[in-house]
Amino acid sequence: MRFSFHKKRVSGILTILPANERKFLDEMKNFNFPESRSLKLKQIMGFDTHRIVEKGVCSSDLVVCGFEYLFAHGFVRPDDIDALILVTMCPDHFTPPTSNVIQGRLHLKRDLFCLDINQGCAGFVVGLIQAFMMLEQDSITRVAVANADVISRKVSSKDRNVYPLIGDGASITIVEKDTASSSVYANLKMDGTQRDVLIIPAGGFRLPSSPETAVLEDAGDNNFRSKDNLYMDGASVFNFVQVEVPPMISDLMDFAKVSSNQVHYYFFHQPNRFMLQKLAEKMKVPPEKMPSNVVEHFGNSSGVTIPTVITFNFRDRMLSESYMVCLAGFGVGLTWASMLMQLGPLEFCEMIDYQN
Repeated sequence: MRFSFHKKRVSGILTILPANERKFLDEMKNFNFPESRSLKLKQIMGFDTHRIVEKGVCSSDLVVCGFEYLFAHGFVRPDDIDALILVTMCPDHFTPPTSNVIQGRLHLKRDLFCLDINQGCAGFVVGLIQAFMMLEQDSITRVAVANADVISRKVSSKDRNVYPLIGDGASITIVEKDTASSSVYANLKMDGTQRDVLIIPAGGFRLPSSPETAVLEDAGDNNFRSKDNLYMDGASVFNFVQVEVPPMISDLMDFAKVSSNQVHYYFFHQPNRFMLQKLAEKMKVPPEKMPSNVVEHFGNSSGVTIPTVITFNFRDRMLSESYMVCLAGFGVGLTWASMLMQLGPLEFCEMIDYQN
């Protein structure tokens, strides 16, 4: 599915990451795996440190912290926000929607469109698509797109396939109408037949959590997880990304009538360094155009990795320069989406720590 939007822009990006940092070298003793092979994984995958929340911290806590920072520094005024989109796999509650929780905690105006979207790795792009559609309404001038996940709370610390790379975090992106003749192009695909490739089997109404679903089991590869924990078929995810993402980007370029050499940077979801490097090779994109250094510093925080790669690597440049960028997210669902836009100069491009 293709989308095009005109006279709309991203005006600012903030990422909020837990101050709690864990090191792979300290954690690898938890895995039933030879140390030499763990160190090999560290080198290939880019494992080093990751940020995870302390016990009891929820998605709304990270987002509220971010909004309070924006309000306190005058980057955004509360009454200027006409819609709040929260993209998360980790809601505070089944109900009410976590976007309403955030609205209430911040005492935002009642005349506000609050919306939760249950999406993961492609969530940042999906949230932007929804925000741009909202801006088609005369009554909506500015939308705040918040991404937040605290997925570490649903990952087994004895699962070396997932735990070393996982991270928590949140982002707030302000999207608004633009007087310039700007254009944004996007595409989106979904394949629910592969829904089991990335899944938390228990916890919903299909299989409610119970003492039985909380029992750690040997998955057969010396990884231990319960049905309450996130499961990832790493090989299937890798193949999916290598097969489906390149043609998606080619289709987007054709749709936008833009050639690859016109794109300054590819800000892609950061599953791990190895997967992104292989993807860049397949797409014939120079590595310097596709940064892949988020997981080794912060971990894979699902859709939040895209704003993180921007705020971590390009903060100063984004405040003063404008770049043609391609965004792409791919994962849970399975869902894959991409977007092409002119990004910058931004009014803010910040990264802050969340202190519990």
